[in-house]
Amino acid sequence: MIQCSDLREWGPMTPNVLLRDVTVEDLPIFFEHQLEPDAQYMAAFTPKRKDDFTAHWTKILSNDEIIKQSILIDVHVVGNIVCFEQFGVREIGYWIDKKYWGRGIATSALSLFLLKVIERPLFAHVAKRNIGSLRVLQKCGFEMFGEDISIPNELGESVEEFVLQCVGAPRFDAGGMPALPGSYETSTSSQCNF
Repeated sequence: MIQCSDLREWGPMTPNVLLRDVTVEDLPIFFEHQLEPDAQYMAAFTPKRKDDFTAHWTKILSNDEIIKQSILIDVHVVGNIVCFEQFGVREIGYWIDKKYWGRGIATSALSLFLLKVIERPLFAHVAKRNIGSLRVLQKCGFEMFGEDISIPNELGESVEEFVLQCVGAPRFDAGGMPALPGSYETSTSSQCNF
C-alpha cells in the first residue's frame, strides 16, 4: 500500500490518502461513483448499467497489463486510478467520488501513483470543460501535448479534449522523500507520435 500522509504535509485540506490494489469488493462503490450526474458531465462519461459495469471491471481486474489502484481516505474507498495501454501509448485515468472533490485528493493520489508507474511518457485525455482535472494533471507534471475529439459514446456524442503528456520523473528531496506535487523533472527528449 502506498500512503501519502507520511510523505510530507501537502496542505490543510489534503487528508490521509492511500493507494492499494483494486478488489472485487470495491466495484459496487465504483459503480455508485459513476452514477453521479455532475461527475458524468465533467468526465464526458456515459454511465454503464450494472451488468456492463461489472463485466468491464472484471475484464480490467483480469488484465495484468493494467495497473489499477483504489484511492482511499483512511479505510474508505473514494475513487480509483488506472494506467493502461491505448493506441500504443500508456494512458492514465482516475475517478474521485464527487463528495471528495476540491480537497487535494486527486492530486495526492496521482502523485503517489506516478511514483509507482515509472514508465514514461504517460498520456491523459481530459474533457476541455473539466478544469479541475486539467489542473490536477498539470500540478502532477503533465504538460499540454495537443487536442483531440473523443471516440463517440453510446449516444453518439463526441467531446473536445486536451491531451496531456508526462515525460518527467518525480523529484525527491535531500532525504529521499517525494517532493511536493507539481515538482517533476521535465524533458522534451521523449516524444510520442500517435
